[in-house]
Amino acid sequence: MKKKVISAALCVSMLASLTAGQLAFAEEDNVIRVAISAPMTGGLAILGEGSQHAVDMAVEEINALGGYQIEVLNNGNLADDASDSKQAINVYNSLMAEDPDVLIATYNSACSIPMAELAQKDGMVQLSPGSTNYSLTEIGDHIFRTCFIDPYQGKMASKFAVSQGWTTAAIIYAKDDDYSNGLKDAFVESAAGDGVEILYTGECTTKDTDFTAQVSQVVASDAEMLYFPCFLDIVPLLVQQARDAGFEGAIVCGDGSDGADTTGLEDAFNGVYYTNHYSSEDTSEAVQNFVTKFTENYGSESLNACAALYYDSVYMVYQAAINGGGTDTESILAGMTNLEFSGVTGSFTLNDTGDPEKNVVVNTYEDGVCTWMLTLDPEGNVVE
Repeated sequence: MKKKVISAALCVSMLASLTAGQLAFAEEDNVIRVAISAPMTGGLAILGEGSQHAVDMAVEEINALGGYQIEVLNNGNLADDASDSKQAINVYNSLMAEDPDVLIATYNSACSIPMAELAQKDGMVQLSPGSTNYSLTEIGDHIFRTCFIDPYQGKMASKFAVSQGWTTAAIIYAKDDDYSNGLKDAFVESAAGDGVEILYTGECTTKDTDFTAQVSQVVASDAEMLYFPCFLDIVPLLVQQARDAGFEGAIVCGDGSDGADTTGLEDAFNGVYYTNHYSSEDTSEAVQNFVTKFTENYGSESLNACAALYYDSVYMVYQAAINGGGTDTESILAGMTNLEFSGVTGSFTLNDTGDPEKNVVVNTYEDGVCTWMLTLDPEGNVVE
């Protein structure tokens, strides 16, 4: 079947542009039963909140079209994996008991990987919105993702350094976290070929609150930038302590820092940057429609890249059903394989391992407010 590309835009005019053929489905079996999980509690709960809102938006829009309908299991609620791998297994088993056609799960790689191992064994299609660990999709041919992977993002952090003329860097990473290790390793590998010298590498853990020993070494190294690929719950602590120690250089983080609380640290966050999946300031119609509608309905506090990724994931499932010609798991698998898609987080084709390669946004802060800085293409060039 020839694949059709649906842009995950929000406005009625874009939705109305769908062809009549895309809406001509058999009435007797037009429901896609979707199981979804996210971190709804814990340190990343703000990501789960925004994801729930985004899913609600996408489902409402798709169901208004009158063709394939989306039914979110668990009474329409995203099941809470709490960023915990053991709870993720319980969530998986609970959701499978509701007989889904497809699983959208989840943000954290530590949760999505054990879920994917079960999904592949069970013949269930799993689409992960935000899990960037490269090994996820290597589990099998039923596993896909919406986001880019850790090695790609770490490489792009080095390309960003080159674009800014920085030639020296220090690194602090969480040794107990696969995400942090993956970005660190990719950054180091790319930096070696990009002419960025690593002057200091320090370790921390995801539970640490005191980084004074590490940041003192960063200051002593005289590095122009500090790479800190960790999650948003500890980023403010690191930023504050680095500035208090006298580090005036750039601090570059990964997408896991999206949504970090800058309250009381507005000045300290000047000169902080992070690679991300989209920017709310992108002028494309798809992005601005998404941002406008989300903000009008839910405010801006939980508007983040995780929400945009979950929004696109629902549309990807919808398009996969259209491409595959049915709502059952096997049809969705056929339609998801090498899927061509254009949405809020970019335009891409899933490769043979189920991964997209797409532009990377770099955001920064102005007086504590996140703002778009630039976009890099897959080759590391600044998009004009």
